[in-house]
Amino acid sequence: MRIGVLGGGQLGLMLAEAGEPMGLEFRFLDPSDSAPAARLRAHVQAAFDDLDAIDRFACDLDVATFEFENVGPEALAHLEARVPLRPGAASLEMKHDRLVEKEFLVRCGLAVPRWAGVERPQDLAAALEKVGTPAILKTRRFGYDGKGQARVDHPEALASAWDSLGRLPAILEARVPFERELSALLVRGLDGEVRHWPLAENLHRGGILRRTLAPASGAPDEATAMAWAQALAERLDHVGVLALELFECGDGALLANEFAPRVHNSGHWTIEGARTSQFENHLRAIAGLPLGETAPHGHAAMVNLIGRCPTVESLLETPAARVHLYGKQPRPGRKLGHVTVVGDDCASVHQAAARLLEQASEVAVAASEAAS
Repeated sequence: MRIGVLGGGQLGLMLAEAGEPMGLEFRFLDPSDSAPAARLRAHVQAAFDDLDAIDRFACDLDVATFEFENVGPEALAHLEARVPLRPGAASLEMKHDRLVEKEFLVRCGLAVPRWAGVERPQDLAAALEKVGTPAILKTRRFGYDGKGQARVDHPEALASAWDSLGRLPAILEARVPFERELSALLVRGLDGEVRHWPLAENLHRGGILRRTLAPASGAPDEATAMAWAQALAERLDHVGVLALELFECGDGALLANEFAPRVHNSGHWTIEGARTSQFENHLRAIAGLPLGETAPHGHAAMVNLIGRCPTVESLLETPAARVHLYGKQPRPGRKLGHVTVVGDDCASVHQAAARLLEQASEVAVAASEAAS
C-alpha cells in the first residue's frame, strides 16, 4: 500500500519509520528540500497550494493523510477528489481558525475557558468585559508552538497586544490557573472502533511542549477526558489519531484547550512506551487495518530537545534513554529531537526525565545566550 503524507516534518518521518516494517510505502509533499521525512523517501517538493504538484503527489496513492495542519481548503478538496484522505478535510479545516475550533468544542459539550472574538477595534471592550484579565490574545489562523500569541496581563495591554499581532482577527482566551496540563490521545479506525492511550501529563514553556509523563500521576478524570476526545472524533467521523489538550484545575475539573486531528508531540512516548505507538495505529486506522493494543509498558517520560541538542553521548548517560534526532539544523525554538525513558518504577522514570529536561534546557539557554 502506498501512503501519501502532506508535510514532511518529524511527524511524517516517524510515520514512515512505523509503517515501513509493515510493507507500507510513502510519498511526501513538502516545500522544503531538507524535510526530515523526505531524505530517503519519495518527495514532491512544492507548496501545499500547488494543484499541479498535488496531482503528481496523488498519482497511484492508495490513501493520503497529513502531519501538518495549515493546508488550504482548495488544496484539500483537490486532493480529496483524487484519493481517500484520512482523516478527512472536515477534521483539518476545523483547525484553520481558533474561533471555529472553540465553537466546535462547545457544540460537542466540552467545557472551555472563557473566550471572545476580536476582529475590529470596537470588539476590544466587549472582549475584555466577557473574558477579563489575565488573558492570552491569539491570532485565529496560522499559530502553533506559542507563535501568534500575546499575553494580556491587565486591561490596558489588550490594544497594544492586538497591535503586536498585526490587528489580525484574533481570539481572547482567559488564562486558566490550572494545576497541570493533560492530553488525551485516541485512535479511531475506519470501522469506528476507538482505542485510547492513558492520559499524559505535559509541561510547556514558552508555548512549546518540553516534557510528557505517561500515564499521568494521581487520579485525573480520565473518563471525562476520553469521552470528550471521542465525542470530537465521532462528530468529525475522524479516522486516525486525535489528541485533546486539557487543563486540570484545582478542584480536579477539566477544561479543554485545543485538539489536534493528527499524531501529536505528547504521544511520542508511545513509540517505546506502549504496545502500539500512535504512529503505527494512525497508519493502521487510515489503511483499514485492525487497531493495535494501546496499553503502556510501565511508566514513560518524553523530553523534547529544543533549539540545540546536547551530545548523544551525554543523553545516553541516562539509563534506558532512547534518543530520536530529526536531522534538523539548530535554531531557537525549533524541535530537533526527543528522548524517551521507559521503566517499571514511576519515581525513577520521573527523576530521569527531570535530569534530561535540565540537561536540554541548559544547552538551549547557553546556545541562546551565545547567539545574542
